[in-house]
Amino acid sequence: MSTLVREGSTIEVNDKNRTKIILVRHGECEGNLEGLFRGRTDFPLNETGRSQAQAVARALKPAGISRVFSSPLSRAMETARAIADECGVPVEARQGFNNMALGPWEGRPKEEIRTEFPEEWEIWLSHPERLSLPGSESLSDVQRRAVANLDFLVRKYSGETIAVVSHRALLKPLMTAALGVEEPSFWRLHLDTASWSLLTHEKERGYCLVSLNQTSHLDSFVSEWV
Repeated sequence: MSTLVREGSTIEVNDKNRTKIILVRHGECEGNLEGLFRGRTDFPLNETGRSQAQAVARALKPAGISRVFSSPLSRAMETARAIADECGVPVEARQGFNNMALGPWEGRPKEEIRTEFPEEWEIWLSHPERLSLPGSESLSDVQRRAVANLDFLVRKYSGETIAVVSHRALLKPLMTAALGVEEPSFWRLHLDTASWSLLTHEKERGYCLVSLNQTSHLDSFVSEWV
């Protein structure tokens, strides 16, 4: 029987009446350590991130994952490949799971943004769904494409266990949409690097959050709150 261990308890994941979706935030990159807005800037995993990717891959091996889907950015794809290799399954990059495009904020220090864009910064801290930047996406844009991709995969791989590896700015709006959480919702969930969370889906009931932000497999991580 395929299982995942969550904080000392056991989750059965082979119930064919449910589709299981394991959501994984990518491992650490230098942009995390340096306090940068990453967006579509293609940071690879750093040494810690590569170790975290291996750790989450080992933790998820018992889950019975049939395939892995990922953001195309290298920090996510490296994490996804580690999981796919450990589980012996295919991995596929999907643009629908790419990170939020952040326009003029991409690759820049958050402290610099706080000083240069004080009004927008306050929106980011309080109601980020209302943030509008030139050349960027809104969180609503991200949410729509993420949900569309997940709904497609759930229909196609009904009853299976799949993994989706992506970014904080995509996984959080995806999860709040799946759960019907009204905005401002972005800061109501927290996801650390290389954490995993578990959604299930049933045709009659829709999505259910079973587990959130599991990090017991990690020796250390940087926890970001802005």
